[in-house]
Amino acid sequence: MKKQFRLATLLVALGALMLTLSGCGKSLSQQNVLQNDRKANTITWGVKADTKLFGLMDVRDNQIKGFDVDMAKHITRHILGKKGKAKFIQVTSQSRIPLLKNGNIDAIIATMTITPQREKVVGFSNSYFDAGQSLLVPNGSKIKNVNDLNKPGTTVLGVVGANSVQNIKKFAPKARVLELQDYAQALTSLKAGQGVALTTDNGILYGMAVQNPGFKVVGGTFTREPYGVAVNKGQKPFTNEVNKAIEEMEADGEYNQLIKKWFGNVPGFNYKELER
Repeated sequence: MKKQFRLATLLVALGALMLTLSGCGKSLSQQNVLQNDRKANTITWGVKADTKLFGLMDVRDNQIKGFDVDMAKHITRHILGKKGKAKFIQVTSQSRIPLLKNGNIDAIIATMTITPQREKVVGFSNSYFDAGQSLLVPNGSKIKNVNDLNKPGTTVLGVVGANSVQNIKKFAPKARVLELQDYAQALTSLKAGQGVALTTDNGILYGMAVQNPGFKVVGGTFTREPYGVAVNKGQKPFTNEVNKAIEEMEADGEYNQLIKKWFGNVPGFNYKELER
């Protein structure tokens, strides 16, 4: 009788253990992100550290600063309250989706354009910044717009994993696209004459032009590139909270304050077009 009782107790314990393990067996990306973040009072964001105006490492204090970073901080406070914490992990165009899918970060806010292809892999918030693709060229360049790139032997510089690379292949199919690992490398290659133009979203290029007076942005915009916060599929409650936070920021003027802070003094940049 005692043996049967001990056996029954052991079976119950094993069953409880299996239930616990099955719950723990969920990958971080499959768990309820909103619920976990509220328990930890922290949202972990993937941000770029090589993109002036949006996310750039400040070597003086080793902090990443920019419009995307500030947006993440404000969204965090709207979701978690004033004491909510925003944690940042550096990403690139190439690494951001793998880090999200692996559960290393809760969300991406890193100049990431909402596209149908990406929507098959991740979920997106509503657009928080309406950018458009443009070109960065040296002062005195004969390149005036994207049509000037559509010639055999013309090399255009881009970044691995960026949507802008595919757009150039569409708008200037005769051009050769050289893909670099990040924008710092791409700019260095442009300075070295390895390409006639660097292409990506105009907001990013304006940041480069501010830092590098010998270069300018030309050609206007030839695409529409709405930036969104990327989250894992199946995280609808979290996505809803992000959208709600962005709407609240727009309604109370926080959003426009950030636009003016980061873009108001950029030469030639009409920040009023971005006001909401």
